[in-house]
Amino acid sequence: MVPIPTNDDAPPGGAIALRRPPLQTAPLVLSSPHSGRRYPAAFLSASRLDPLGIRRSEDSFVDEIFGAAPGVGAPLLHALFPRAYLDPNREPWELDPDMFEDPLPAFVNTASRRARDGFGTVARVVSSGAEIYRRKLHFDAAAGRVQALYMPYHEALRTLIDDTRRRFGFAILLDCHSMPSTEGPPAGGFLARRPDFVLGDCHGTSCAPALIGRAESWLQEMGYDVERNAPFPGAFITSHYGAPEIGVHALQIEVNRVLYMDERAMTRNGGFGRLARHLTELLGVLARLSPMELGPLPPLVDAAKKKAVSVRIRPKCREETP
Repeated sequence: MVPIPTNDDAPPGGAIALRRPPLQTAPLVLSSPHSGRRYPAAFLSASRLDPLGIRRSEDSFVDEIFGAAPGVGAPLLHALFPRAYLDPNREPWELDPDMFEDPLPAFVNTASRRARDGFGTVARVVSSGAEIYRRKLHFDAAAGRVQALYMPYHEALRTLIDDTRRRFGFAILLDCHSMPSTEGPPAGGFLARRPDFVLGDCHGTSCAPALIGRAESWLQEMGYDVERNAPFPGAFITSHYGAPEIGVHALQIEVNRVLYMDERAMTRNGGFGRLARHLTELLGVLARLSPMELGPLPPLVDAAKKKAVSVRIRPKCREETP
């Protein structure tokens, strides 16, 4: 039996954790939206899944394998709540109407492919495809989660990006995730092993080529198998915040779980320490990227344009869900 930290309503201590260096010396911001593992007791009671099944959507331990970020001078923001409960890597109102007893308001995006597949802001299924809930929800339950959890996460992330850009003239956002080691089964019934890393820049739109190129080349030099954008080009966070034209470069990093954990037992494996050291080195490499390598520094965005970027909610790229 895998223990799950619980409480009655929401993650104790708030929705998010923010680890800051004493002084930010690197133009990096790290986001780990799916590594939360504090499960509300009422949510577990409403689920039809067992303690292992409900955790299948977690990016387990990603906040730990990137945990040395403050040591290289960068803040690390991570959710305390689990992705199965509320997914901050979606639009705020990306919902499947079949999950709810009552009609959804007109502002809800019910046409989203991700929501239709069960992976909306409030998910219907975990990444294995298993249904989460015993019965349908009411919209006010979803709205409460968005207000209490989603909004604080994105308010904190926006503040970190803006502060970093003001300090350095540009900002690099690394959105950190993990993926199951295999995909499929494809035709023939065989499970295909995924690469060690998938780097996503929304097909060249969310960051300067130098950023994804430097990450890719360094990981390959370390012996890792790396793919770009397939099957994970980046979801809401990467596409929403990535705006290289105003000096904000967003890169999604997907790490194959077999490199650091036992996927069945959901425990760390013997490769955990080695991977964490390599990721710490990668952060140092990316922190040394010069502004000119990323492109000419733009002027600080004026208030009107900043507001327009902040409320943009339509993702620029479509992502498969691990």
